[in-house]
Amino acid sequence: MKCLPLTIILGFAMGFSSVAQTIDYKSRIETINKNIYNNFYDKPANLYLETNSTAANKGNHSFLWPLCALLQAANEQEVLEPSKQYIAPVMKAIDQYYSDHAPAPAYQAMVVKEKTDPRFYDDNEWIAIALMDAYDRTHNKQYLETSKMIYRFLLTGHDQVAGGGFYWEEGNFKSKNTCSNGPGILVALRLYQATKQKSYLDTAISVYNWTKKNLLSPKGAYFDNINLPSLKIDSALYTYNAGTMLQSGVVLYNITHNKKYLGDAIGVADASVKQFYKNGKLPGNYWFNAVLIRGYMELYKVEKDKKRLQFIIDDANRIWNEERDEENLLGKKKTKSLIDQSAMIEIYARLQKLQMNK
Repeated sequence: MKCLPLTIILGFAMGFSSVAQTIDYKSRIETINKNIYNNFYDKPANLYLETNSTAANKGNHSFLWPLCALLQAANEQEVLEPSKQYIAPVMKAIDQYYSDHAPAPAYQAMVVKEKTDPRFYDDNEWIAIALMDAYDRTHNKQYLETSKMIYRFLLTGHDQVAGGGFYWEEGNFKSKNTCSNGPGILVALRLYQATKQKSYLDTAISVYNWTKKNLLSPKGAYFDNINLPSLKIDSALYTYNAGTMLQSGVVLYNITHNKKYLGDAIGVADASVKQFYKNGKLPGNYWFNAVLIRGYMELYKVEKDKKRLQFIIDDANRIWNEERDEENLLGKKKTKSLIDQSAMIEIYARLQKLQMNK
């Protein structure tokens, strides 16, 4: 359905050995970003829509989760274009999800003025991770203060049931999930790196050890959650759970210089490509895969082994060539989602930076 990129056409004509392949990720990012603001943005409300289908949206603005993906994508765009303001409109939207309910303020799953909805620890963690990445780059104090607020909210979801760890949803004590513990570790680590307050590092190491002990699968990826009070393990495997624990291991190694953490990270990386990359494809959830890629990119900074990233590059290009419609919207389903577009901006931006630094 799609034309081959010009570099590949030239490669066939001239022989690949004489053509250095450079992929135009920048053009892809610009196209996807334009599509987001044409198809998923409610400008008068400064809010976003979950999908490009009015029927599917049912009159609602997006849940918070896709905005977590969009916020990280916005940061990666600013990495490439520091003079641009991609984060600001996303945070203006996210601020409309702010809830100051006891025991600690945080962001709820739906726009506050439209609906009272639960607050999820992982939603808030993804926001803090993106903001701390942005803080590291800009030193904007508001990013740091918002992340500290989120950390305080996280602590309200931590106890010693099953030995430790964070719950997934506020007030729901039925499970502790890798998707709330892995990013929770990263929030604490980023705050430690920014402030050098030991309590953040203590939390990160404690939660890391708990997650590894309870949710690491025998084959090296991470199980989804531990059910409570039964302590039964949900053995589902998702790329984003591997990604946060992979990234956490590398960051812990960078902070402590303890090689056991680097060994853990390499183990997750080796296991993940075997577990998830099948028949030339990663699983279909682009954003889960974007989180996995964050872990590999963190490991690359230490190992400098680009061969380990080749499957990521190949899958990202396959998606552009095979899973893009005539309007350049990405996704295998007819109805396109904000989270898919946001994830692919993040992925292409990370690959653009990698390509620039080669």
